[in-house]
Amino acid sequence: MATLTFDRVLASAESLPADEQAMLEELLHRRRIENWRNETAAEAVTATKSFRSGKLKSASADNIIARLRTAK
Repeated sequence: MATLTFDRVLASAESLPADEQAMLEELLHRRRIENWRNETAAEAVTATKSFRSGKLKSASADNIIARLRTAK
């Protein structure tokens, strides 16, 4: 199986008709959003489990922001 490079994929996409390029762009955009949603959901499950097991403690937004500012 041939290895695809970014340049080859881009050249192939550019050779498509304009309407197919638009369809490809929309499809890639929707898939990126779906992947982001899935990753976010998985992170939420992990965070919920950590919170319920006592590994995470609740805190006010002000406290969290203050800790983030001093963590540099």
